[in-house]
Amino acid sequence: MHIRREEALAYHSEGRPGKIALHVTKPCNTQRDLSLAYTPGVAEPCREIHKDEDAAFKYTARGNLVAVVSNGTAVLGLGRIGALASKPVMEGKGVLFKRFADIDVFDLEVGSQDPEDTIRFCELLEPTVGGINLEDIAAPDCFYIEETLIERLSIPVFHDDQHGTAIISGAGLLNALEVAGKDIAEVIIVVSGAGASGIACAEHYISLGAKREHIFMTDSKGVIQSERDNLNPYKARFAHKTKYRTVADALKGADVFIGLSQPGVISGDDLKVMADNPIVFAMANPDPEILPEEALGARDDVIMATGRSDYPNQVNNVLGFPFIFRGALDVRSRATNEAMKMAATHALAELAKEPVPEEVARAYGVKKLTFGRDYLIPKPIDPRVLLWEAPAVAKAAMESGSARIEIDLDEYRNELEARLGRAREVTRNIVVKAQHAPQLQRIVFPEATDDRILHAARTCLEEQVAQPILVGNPDRIKRAVERYAIEIDLQKAEIVDPTEHPRREEYVDHFYKVRQRKGITRAEAAEYLEKPIYFAAMMLRMGDADGLIAGEEMHYPEALRPCLETVGVSPAVHHIAGLYMMVLEKDVMFFADTTVNITPDSQTLAETAILAARFAQRMGVDPRVAMISFSNFGSTRHPDSIKVAKAVEIVKQRCPDLVVDGEMQADTAVVPEILKSRYPFSQLQSRANVLVFPDLGAANAAYKLMARIGGATAIGPILLGMPKPVHILQRGSDVSDIVNLTAIAVVDALERQAEETPLLA
Repeated sequence: MHIRREEALAYHSEGRPGKIALHVTKPCNTQRDLSLAYTPGVAEPCREIHKDEDAAFKYTARGNLVAVVSNGTAVLGLGRIGALASKPVMEGKGVLFKRFADIDVFDLEVGSQDPEDTIRFCELLEPTVGGINLEDIAAPDCFYIEETLIERLSIPVFHDDQHGTAIISGAGLLNALEVAGKDIAEVIIVVSGAGASGIACAEHYISLGAKREHIFMTDSKGVIQSERDNLNPYKARFAHKTKYRTVADALKGADVFIGLSQPGVISGDDLKVMADNPIVFAMANPDPEILPEEALGARDDVIMATGRSDYPNQVNNVLGFPFIFRGALDVRSRATNEAMKMAATHALAELAKEPVPEEVARAYGVKKLTFGRDYLIPKPIDPRVLLWEAPAVAKAAMESGSARIEIDLDEYRNELEARLGRAREVTRNIVVKAQHAPQLQRIVFPEATDDRILHAARTCLEEQVAQPILVGNPDRIKRAVERYAIEIDLQKAEIVDPTEHPRREEYVDHFYKVRQRKGITRAEAAEYLEKPIYFAAMMLRMGDADGLIAGEEMHYPEALRPCLETVGVSPAVHHIAGLYMMVLEKDVMFFADTTVNITPDSQTLAETAILAARFAQRMGVDPRVAMISFSNFGSTRHPDSIKVAKAVEIVKQRCPDLVVDGEMQADTAVVPEILKSRYPFSQLQSRANVLVFPDLGAANAAYKLMARIGGATAIGPILLGMPKPVHILQRGSDVSDIVNLTAIAVVDALERQAEETPLLA
């Protein structure tokens, strides 16, 4: 990826200069708000903190605040450019903290290259922040500064240039050794670069099981060996008695090369003398010690990683520091000790072996990521990194005695899900409800040879969301599982062959009875039930399944029609409708009808409103329904607005306890001040959360605009009005979309089973 100078400068300067800003987290709109925020209200938390210093974590932002501190002596590839010139980098670090782990940052550039000044500066910061991330400080000062601060402070101190690279490359090394079939205690490791990163990596590998005597380190003067008299104490730890004097010497028979130095340090010829399946982590940035093309050209058994995003196996420090600090802050750790660093490494190594979400693979331009030579380390944008690494670090902090508080790790993971965004929190809550069902609900999938459906079925099975039933030819399904390399236990995921099912004849008779006056003969009924979509729908109708998910390979009408012909419409309603859950930053709304009825009449609108409200209740939301129009309470007399007003009256008659009003314009529905000031008579005096639109065009446009430019996440489509949960996917849905819709079907089924009196009765 080429970034032009002008483009970079414009990015940092246009609009508000820089990349970060503060925002206020409490209301500050009235005089009372200001009195609470500052004087006199602020005195009360001050008194509490004076009595107990740990109360600062409760009453201030300290527990989510990290200082990124640099003296500008070793900035990226720019070197000793000074504190002020380092500020864009430190701001960037703050962006990564916030983006990946929702941690707030003060970037603080120290105008001194004296290590004692940096130490004293950080000591004075301790009451302000929950942790300190040291950044871009040259060796050997960085070692001395960090070691001293760790001794003196009781908050986490972490020099990312040392430990971040060590932790992430350590995870990659463990997995590379597994792929190569080698034991870390036996391998010979050559480290090019004896600065902060090189020394920290070597020490971390020793903690992982490597032997110090098997590690050969080189600097600009050659191999670090016992006859040299120009070594600082940190390099001296790796000074062996050896005949090696150059990198090329040390590589003869070596198993691993770790590059943290400069481009061109080694060549393809150097790799030819290494052991079988050589592991080469060339991590100099932006140009590695050897390019992957040259390395793989020299020998095809090399296992390669770099620091670059345009090659497989990127060693990216963003996989470490945000999540390590997240876990440390959340248990109020006094340090980032060795146990926490090891926990981070092992969490990353194990995560790389898990099936990768399709959306992560697609973001990197590939169809699939599978553990192996080209995928040893999780990708930075994989949202699961937060959910794996931060809890591992928090657990290690608690077990090692570094944590000030104990937390429930299961609850903590749910809290971390919420930090990934409101949409993730909402869907996670639905998944958790599904997982806590008294027994697994049976969800049938008629498109069982589709790779996304199979991935979703595996996820549902492994996470105990649902019992998947795969309908189709068993041999074809098994071949699809093999072709897409999906690790699913097909004995646990039930496979149903429509031609061999023990109740097939009973199904045919029942379907024939339902459709015989629609022009269907029994022979034709038998033919229909050879189609997976029809057979799956009959399983639902006959009680052999609790819900149905389809539409991944079919157009919406193609999937909907068989379900309507088979499962039918609920006895209490005359029409079905489609709904989307719209997840905003601080709220959840429901939009209907987004998929089915093009020009509904008043009766259909009323039923849609009731069905949408009932679904919101099933999802744990107290519905407040607004019937949308271009008119406010009769302000414009037109057949379309009259239709909506009539629908409101029907809803009120049928469900007098339901909060509903209209017809009203969209802004009236969502701005309480408009209702209170202009329409105080309205039953709806707070923001509506269920919006029923006058026709399909309005509803479809509204949800898509909200999703595309309004910042909302659309979950659905969700089908309303059928006697059992049937949900039709949009073609090309992600695996996560399918899993979420499956969880919704499960919760819907559970709530229906628990209902004694339906809303429409």
